[in-house]
Amino acid sequence: MDLQVQKLTAKGLATRQRIIEGAAAEIRARGVALTTLDDVMAHTSTSKSQLFHYFPRGKDQLLLAVAELESQMVLDDQQPHLGALTSWAAWQRWRDSVVDRYRRQGQNCPIAVLMSEIGRTTPGAEAVTARLITTWRGAIATGIEAMQAQGKVSGSVNVERAAAALLAGIQGGVGIMLATGDLTYLEAALDEGIDALRTA
Repeated sequence: MDLQVQKLTAKGLATRQRIIEGAAAEIRARGVALTTLDDVMAHTSTSKSQLFHYFPRGKDQLLLAVAELESQMVLDDQQPHLGALTSWAAWQRWRDSVVDRYRRQGQNCPIAVLMSEIGRTTPGAEAVTARLITTWRGAIATGIEAMQAQGKVSGSVNVERAAAALLAGIQGGVGIMLATGDLTYLEAALDEGIDALRTA
């Protein structure tokens, strides 16, 4: 958290968060290119002076805050399951939570906004995406290691590569879902990835 944010009061932090969430909603609905600061102000009932008080560097600073919000949402939406991959039942619960998340949100996808829309246009957003992917892969890897410790996954499995492959499969499935509305590819990626761990 930067120094400017640290100095805000509780009310100020709440207002800043409301602006970020409003901007995220507008971007999901319109895309980055078509979302203006006027749209964000209207959505959040804030004035231009308020918006620039919280985001003095303007749209790029606000977009980076949206990227951080969307990144955290991707991880938070998978909890507590992602942080507790210590049995096959737990892996199934995580799998179901991921599929359900994308079923509920449909093509209104935070990670797509982060990776394609904001990532291409906003300084610093690529680093936010990289942190998300590293954290997500690390959580999956921790789960694989927990299963190896119990003898439920072969010790010969390369943990980092297996976690990376599973995450890449998820992202591929999400990409197809966003393009076609079809969730079966995401389900297949998760099911086959987990089955590969079981039978390794």
